[in-house]
Amino acid sequence: MPTIPTYRKRLAPEGLMTRRQLRAAGLRPAGHDPVAQLRYYRHGWQLAYLYDAALARPIRPMTPGRRRTLDAMMRARRTCPACHTVRDYCIPRSLGACLPCADPA
Repeated sequence: MPTIPTYRKRLAPEGLMTRRQLRAAGLRPAGHDPVAQLRYYRHGWQLAYLYDAALARPIRPMTPGRRRTLDAMMRARRTCPACHTVRDYCIPRSLGACLPCADPA
């Protein structure tokens, strides 16, 4: 397995971006493997993969079908299983019910 180059923070060559940087630029890796990695210290040594921006492609646009699916998933997360009320917040998994149902007092 070939090793990829490792760079320190702010020392990576131009044209290499992390996934977050690609997303902020409206791009995605498009199935390409990382070409390098970034090593930085934050609560211990961390690694972030770097992708070639020249190989990246634009983010796929949101289609109406994908939007409906995401809305349905979020509605399911906001629906209380006890009272079947759709709340303005996601139901906490630790409680298993909305706040009024979980607090009997």
